[in-house]
Amino acid sequence: MGSSEAPLLLAHPGEGKEDPGADVGDRRRLRCCWWWRRCGGASSEGWWAEVTAEAGRLAALAAPMIAVALLQLMMQLISTIMVGHLGEVPLAGAAIANSLTNVSGFSVLMGLASGLETICGQAFGAEQYHKVALYTYRSIIVLLIASVPMAITWVFIPDVLPLIGQDPQIASEAGRYALWLIPGLFAFSVAQCLSKFLQSQSLIFPMVLSSFTTLAVFIPLCWFMVYKVGMGNAGAAFAVSICDWVEVTVLGLYIKFSPSCEKTRAPFTWEAFRGIGNFMRLAVPSALMICLEWWSYELLVLLCGVLPNAALETSVLSICISTVVLVYNLPYGIGTAASVRVSNELGAGNPDGARLVVVVALSIIICTAVLLSITLLSFRHFVGIAFSNEEEVVNHVTRMVPLLSISVLTDNLQGVLSGISRGCGWQHLGAYVNLGAFYLIGIPVGLVAGFALHLGGAGFWIGMIAGGATQVTLLSVITAMTNWQKMADKARDRVYEGSLPTQAD
Repeated sequence: MGSSEAPLLLAHPGEGKEDPGADVGDRRRLRCCWWWRRCGGASSEGWWAEVTAEAGRLAALAAPMIAVALLQLMMQLISTIMVGHLGEVPLAGAAIANSLTNVSGFSVLMGLASGLETICGQAFGAEQYHKVALYTYRSIIVLLIASVPMAITWVFIPDVLPLIGQDPQIASEAGRYALWLIPGLFAFSVAQCLSKFLQSQSLIFPMVLSSFTTLAVFIPLCWFMVYKVGMGNAGAAFAVSICDWVEVTVLGLYIKFSPSCEKTRAPFTWEAFRGIGNFMRLAVPSALMICLEWWSYELLVLLCGVLPNAALETSVLSICISTVVLVYNLPYGIGTAASVRVSNELGAGNPDGARLVVVVALSIIICTAVLLSITLLSFRHFVGIAFSNEEEVVNHVTRMVPLLSISVLTDNLQGVLSGISRGCGWQHLGAYVNLGAFYLIGIPVGLVAGFALHLGGAGFWIGMIAGGATQVTLLSVITAMTNWQKMADKARDRVYEGSLPTQAD
């Protein structure tokens, strides 16, 4: 197991001799400037070999991450199917509860944990292995504390929903569902941190293993809780909570016993409580960066509820969002791989290596985005059929697919550019970009197109395309203007903050 999960940040042999008297940073810079020398004076064959090698590293990371995302998506789909057979009210309650808990809880925790992609990845690249564990403990503390007010808020969901016009029966079902998700909220916090810990070391296999194990446990458990125990939709929520703890257990056992984690495994110390403010300076912008975009899509669904044909528009928009989420698994995997590789290279003091990762990752995603967009457009008549039997819904979805194909282009680029931003540590810029792109451009354009121009849900989606295009443009400009040597210096300062550089064993 250890050999199959060796870190992908490999040394580049044959790159000159190192001066034993030089400090750690100078030696790293000497052995890591391989790409610059080859681009400037070596043959094109040597440069192409490095490009293909980097593409292989990205693929080796991205493929299992895509598998993890698909396995987790299947769990959500199976849960929806089982609850759907209980009737419209339980399904509506579960749908509303999922939306509210995602907005007020899970999306925030995912965002906070994303701060680890920067500091753990850079610490691992700098061979400061003990700090990878320290940062992970620190993030677990922060996320568990943050989960407490979230859990308290969820308790009052059945009381709040009727105040905003929701049917009391649906509100009650939503409240029961959210209440049984609370035990899983704390497990989700720990699981996110453990996943980032492994991810920063390019150890993706345990994440695939935990996702597959969780899904295998969830299917019979959800059926048993929903139908045999008679808990209804709350049974599905309780099954999710139990399986969140199963995921934590699998990941925890792997970290404790696998030789792959031997260097980064460390006992918990009180030092984890120091420096929480430094972690929050990365975690909060990371959360804002993710949540601002996530919330904009949730707002779209709410706006559809006030359109003249609300049922049709909401159904169509839900199908569109589900399709985009499914397709987004590819850029998510590549973006995560780019985040790992960029942070590792910057931590190792290799700005040229980080630049190469960016070029290769963007080249890959541009090609795949065009291919996905063309494929989706070619199968536009079949997308609606996969989700609905009603002719009106199917026809409406078919008319929306050209807009979806444009969204695929922007979402794919955004996924990788966001991963690069997390690897570099400029999430604060990403948060400003998302705020401006979606709330100053996307949503206002959507409101004008949807209401003033009477385009309905299509108008809302045009607004999101405008926001996505703005987001990609701004992130591309920031990436193109990035001083990679400065990013490497910042990574070194961040990793060695409060301590002297020490050579790894």
